[in-house]
Amino acid sequence: MTDEADGRDDYLARLVDPERLREFLDAELGPAAEFAVERHPKGHSNETLFVTHGDRDLVVRRPPPGETADTAHDVLREYRVMDALQDTPVPLPETVCACEDESVLGAEFFVMARSEGDVLRDAEPERFAAPEHRRRIGEELVDTLAAIHSVDPESVGLGDFGRPAGFTERQADRWSKQFQWAFEVTADEREVPAIHETTTWLKEHVPDTHPETLVHGDYKLDNVMFGPGTPPELVGVFDWELSTLGDPLTDLGWMLSFWRDPGDPEPATPELRSTFMEREGYPRRRDLVDRYEAATGIEYDHDRFYRTLAVYKLAALGEMFFRRYLEGNSDDPVYPKMEEGVPALGERCLRIIDGEEGL
Repeated sequence: MTDEADGRDDYLARLVDPERLREFLDAELGPAAEFAVERHPKGHSNETLFVTHGDRDLVVRRPPPGETADTAHDVLREYRVMDALQDTPVPLPETVCACEDESVLGAEFFVMARSEGDVLRDAEPERFAAPEHRRRIGEELVDTLAAIHSVDPESVGLGDFGRPAGFTERQADRWSKQFQWAFEVTADEREVPAIHETTTWLKEHVPDTHPETLVHGDYKLDNVMFGPGTPPELVGVFDWELSTLGDPLTDLGWMLSFWRDPGDPEPATPELRSTFMEREGYPRRRDLVDRYEAATGIEYDHDRFYRTLAVYKLAALGEMFFRRYLEGNSDDPVYPKMEEGVPALGERCLRIIDGEEGL
């Protein structure tokens, strides 16, 4: 076995004790003759494990090992909102169970059914390579975001899921604190002046008022799944760990910050960015905004603020990734690249602030 394979096995052993997990699932779901577990290599925040338990294909979500920043990896919060939305128009995997007993896997975790389809992360499936299908991908993406923002939180038991008043101001403050946590370790490697400048600008330009809805917190094209057929049908929304009650325009700005128009500058972090939506047929960012406003009745004001905040949040996540890499708490090959990636994202923040990267 190679040293690389040894490293992967060692890291998997930090994530899961297969026998303990099997005992837990047997107790929850009944004994199963077949059992297997493997780590899903995609994604860069919470860990995802694919589990076969009898005739059921399951997914286990748990935090990464080691110290994490505050609520950045709250999987039980993720489970609560997904479970609450099961009977709404929001497409979701079936939730199965959750576990607060950290003795099972060394952390809290939850279990859901595995969905079938494609996550459009690095490329589009060949069956979608036509202008009408590409247009539908963008429409499904923004229509589902509108569905999330149209949920009545009280009616699904999420009336106490957050504090929407003052949410946007707290976002700027919260993500600056995530940077502070990461800088405790990473500042010894290099400084990021553009981030400090962006922090000041964001705090000075928080909108005075904002709408209040359920928000996803990490809504973008590679956090949803499209079913195996055509035309494209969005069948699942994933990665709800940052969901809360707050300002829906933070979700829209986040989604837009990942969506590419033809002629956009080269991505600051190619490892975290796809470019295939520049092709013929995909809606432009302005088209997505117009469709969202028509579906929700919410106007997308303060674009520079919301897209700057989005890129700033991505940079904060990158800096936290870099800290975990420096501390030996991840084997993700993207994490060390954040030494250069985060400063590049900081420069992108300044370009949006200065109007050089428009909607």
